Amino acid sequence: MASPEKKSRVRLDSLEHKSITEEEYRQKLKEQELRLLNLQRRLGESKHNVIVIFEGPDAAGKGGAIKRLVERLDPRIVRVYSVVKPTAEEYQHHYMWRFWNKLPPYGQMAILDRSWYGRVLVERVEGFASEPEWKRAYREINEFERTLIDDGSIVVKFFLHITKDEQLIRFNRRQGDPYKHWKITDEDWRNRRNWNENNEAAEEMFERTSTEQAPWNIIAANYKWFARLKVVKTVAERVEKVLEK
Repeated sequence: MASPEKKSRVRLDSLEHKSITEEEYRQKLKEQELRLLNLQRRLGESKHNVIVIFEGPDAAGKGGAIKRLVERLDPRIVRVYSVVKPTAEEYQHHYMWRFWNKLPPYGQMAILDRSWYGRVLVERVEGFASEPEWKRAYREINEFERTLIDDGSIVVKFFLHITKDEQLIRFNRRQGDPYKHWKITDEDWRNRRNWNENNEAAEEMFERTSTEQAPWNIIAANYKWFARLKVVKTVAERVEKVLEK
C-alpha cells in the first residue's frame, strides 16, 4: 500500500457543510441502498470482504449513518461493532489484538463504530497511550491496513465532523429527550472541553494514515441527510470499483 501523500492539512473547523432536500435524500438514498444490496450479493461470491470504519466527534451522526448503511442489507453477512474501552483481558495484549476477531470472513462486511484509530485520537488526547505508543501507531496502523488490503479487504474510512455549535445543540437535545437521554454521558461533555486537541489529533491522523487504497472520507455532517447519503454512496462506489477489477 502506498505511503500517505503529503497534502495540505485538512482543517476540520473550516469544512463546508452542505444540505439537500428531504425529497432528494429519500429518492437517492433508496437508489444507493439497492445498489449496495446488489453489490453485497456479488461480494459474497468473491474473495473480498468490506471493513467500514467510523470516527468523529460525539453526536456527529455516526449511528444514524450506520443505520442507513445496513438497514437494507442481508443481516446474515454484515456485523456492526461498537468499540468501547478495552476489557481487562484486552489490556494485556497489543491494542490491535482485540480487532482481529472483528474482521469479517471473505464475502462479508463489518462496520466499526470507533476503531483502532482510537490509539491516535482519544488515547492520545486523554493520555491513555504514551507519546511513543501513539506516535508509532501511525506506522502500525498503515502496515495493518496494508496487510488486510493485500489479502482482499476493502477498507472504507469515514470521519464525520460537525461544528462545535452544532454539537452543543445536539447535546442539549439529547439531554432533554427521555428517549435519547442514554446517548449523552459525562464523558461526552468532557471530550467537548478538548475540542481543539481532538481536532489537532484527527488532522494529523489524516496526514499520516490516508493512503491511495484506504483514504479518509471526511464528511461535513451538520446536515444529517447529506451525510447519510454520502456515506452509503461512498461505500457503494468503493465496493463496486474493487469488484469490477
